[in-house]
Amino acid sequence: MIDERGQKQLLLGATLLFCLVSFFLFDQLLTLFFHRFDTGLWHEIWKAITKAGQSEWYLVGGLLLFAGFWKWNRCLSLSGLFLFSTVAVSGLAADLVKVILCRARPKLFLQHGIYGFDLFGWHFDHAWQSFPSGHSATALSAALTLSLLFPRFRPVFVIAGATIAASRVVLCQHYLSDIVAGSALGVVTVVLLYQRYFRNALDETATV
Repeated sequence: MIDERGQKQLLLGATLLFCLVSFFLFDQLLTLFFHRFDTGLWHEIWKAITKAGQSEWYLVGGLLLFAGFWKWNRCLSLSGLFLFSTVAVSGLAADLVKVILCRARPKLFLQHGIYGFDLFGWHFDHAWQSFPSGHSATALSAALTLSLLFPRFRPVFVIAGATIAASRVVLCQHYLSDIVAGSALGVVTVVLLYQRYFRNALDETATV
């Protein structure tokens, strides 16, 4: 039997392996495929979907819940803080990795044929900050957080998060490996913060 730590390591290894395989086999092909559909209603629908992955929705909403309900409903207030924390931490972690790895976004590949990483190139240009996807980190961290808070609607949240992440590939803003890595980062962030800081606090306030 593999213990919990071993399972996490196995999952991390599988994610990294998939990203490596995708880098060589899938990323460019999918980008070229979806680039053919970058106009019309299809494109506009996915642009609307991808906006739900902007972190400010969850950061502001989480802070408002935390501050607005602290005196009247501690459980709801802590839920807001949990949402804010998971999205903020996963987003900051994604931004840090982006600057270190400096992966060229699909638009550089489509326009100039530039593909790959410029490790420690310290590019602060948006065009060189593709890996991992910040939208995907936000979408999956928010989806998993809400799934823990409202388990009855877990399938809806997970499908919504995955759809938002997928929109980044459909719109040629990220590669497949970018969104897989970003999604994994979002999930790991939620699991760590929940287990270490929020599970007991939420359980205690729920029984008060």
